[in-house]
Amino acid sequence: MSYGVKNRRNKHSNFLGFDEFILSKVEVPPPPKTNHSHILQNYRTVLGRVGWDGDTVKISTHVNKQKNDTVLVGVLRNRRDRDILFGQRWYRMPLVWAPRRKFQYLAFYQPAAFGREGKRIEYYGRVVRCSKAKRIKLLPDEPAHPRAGWDYVTVYVGDVRKLDRPVRNVVPRRISFGFTTLERLLKSRDILELYGVVHAERLVAVGLRRAGIRAVPQYRLKGKRRYCLDFAVFCKKGDVAIECDNKKAHAGSLQRKKDRAKDAYLKKNGWTVIRLPEDDVISDLEGCISRVRNAVWKLSARRRA
Repeated sequence: MSYGVKNRRNKHSNFLGFDEFILSKVEVPPPPKTNHSHILQNYRTVLGRVGWDGDTVKISTHVNKQKNDTVLVGVLRNRRDRDILFGQRWYRMPLVWAPRRKFQYLAFYQPAAFGREGKRIEYYGRVVRCSKAKRIKLLPDEPAHPRAGWDYVTVYVGDVRKLDRPVRNVVPRRISFGFTTLERLLKSRDILELYGVVHAERLVAVGLRRAGIRAVPQYRLKGKRRYCLDFAVFCKKGDVAIECDNKKAHAGSLQRKKDRAKDAYLKKNGWTVIRLPEDDVISDLEGCISRVRNAVWKLSARRRA
């Protein structure tokens, strides 16, 4: 049995977001046999305030497009997922991992697996309804999948629209669920603009060029650890690794731990590591470039042949 939400004329009629849909007490990850019906019953009083009493949420589509509408960026893992989106107009995500924030649009990131069409967002659509189903029901041809018995949120969209200009992942960043606005989605040229991230690396690139320091952007190390450096400067007596640390991306304890491991590996292999915090780049770019210049001078600024 399924139930719906009538299109009431109140603040909830435009969209029922995941604040009401996702259950905050569900642990990650759940056993495949987990049944969330009893948890839904426990949250009846909370969900009831917006008319929820079942497994399906219907959303009014009679809403004018607003620039500040919230957009959830999801990842299309492969071409099959894109074919499902085009043909059946739905996108899936595990219930326990689904964002809880309200959103009115979905945008779809295509990773490197898409080849020439990868590392970009090209398509988006307005959300029209959400439902809950087992993964095995959505993808019956994958009965052996480790999450076959998990509950998934299925988000249905209206027309799938193509952006006039794709949003590219120019400076490669790992993409997972993220939020932006419709205005930014339609105007942005790259992922950093989309999320309102200051282009610290671009500022540093300009500063290095003006200082006459020849740096290689996005230099990938070869060996046991395939790290990518924001900039690498090769000198006669050693190499300099320059890392531009975005304030938000490097704030978590896990990321700081990864940064320390990366620095230790670089130093062990003869690199001089310079980390430039985003706030310093914005407020004192010249001071940041001076740090690099001093390190380069000490190592002899002549580039390798």
